[in-house]
Amino acid sequence: MCGIVGYVGDKNAVSIIVEGLKRLEYRGYDSAGVAVLDDGALHVRRAAGRLKTLEGILRERPVAGSLGI
Repeated sequence: MCGIVGYVGDKNAVSIIVEGLKRLEYRGYDSAGVAVLDDGALHVRRAAGRLKTLEGILRERPVAGSLGI
């Protein structure tokens, strides 16, 4: 299954997107990822498997920005 979560606003997009993905977790995952725009640069983090794997990658290599999917 797939689901898409996006955010545009004043807050950190990553935390809001991850929370949205958690709400979709019951659908099952084969992979998850985020793409965030920060000062004109696109930062992408993705992981195969469950959302916890992506959360670990985001702790190791954090990204910030107020626009993302």
